[in-house]
Amino acid sequence: DLRVARHARIRKRVTGTPERPRLAVYRSLNHISAQIIDDTKGITLVSASSLEKDLKASGNAEGAKLVGKALAERAKSAGVDKVVFDRGGFQYHGRV
Repeated sequence: DLRVARHARIRKRVTGTPERPRLAVYRSLNHISAQIIDDTKGITLVSASSLEKDLKASGNAEGAKLVGKALAERAKSAGVDKVVFDRGGFQYHGRV
């Protein structure tokens, strides 16, 4: 509940636009995922997750680096070079 409240406070200020979409990070106990979202259209442009078979990543800090690298490559191919970071209420530390 506390993380959801922190996320709501963050989302009041952080909004993705077509020029600078939002990079949203979600961290569960075992996995990590990230999406780049255009909030004006309400669509996900690219995403990456440690659940993907081709990444062979877990949810630890090393797996988060692999997910971030894959997301960056996909974002470059989609033409995204600037984002607004949305930590999702998680502490900006370790895997996030």
